Amino acid sequence: MPLIPIDNTADLGALARSLRRQQGIRQDDLAAIIGASHVFLRDVELGKETVQLGKVLRLLDELGVRLLLQVPDGDES
Repeated sequence: MPLIPIDNTADLGALARSLRRQQGIRQDDLAAIIGASHVFLRDVELGKETVQLGKVLRLLDELGVRLLLQVPDGDES
């Protein structure tokens, strides 16, 4: 699976839209699966910055996206 850099909410939304379409899932169907409204899904796909993170994580999981964070090395104390 390729690593795709995500620099902003628009990048994340475009990825979600592309994956949803590749999988042949309608917005309202995917929204129902994750317990959200179609408006929420539309907002994610349009890159809205104020969507709920928990629902976004459920959306990504449903689309088969594994989220990894690259953190800087260093002393945290």
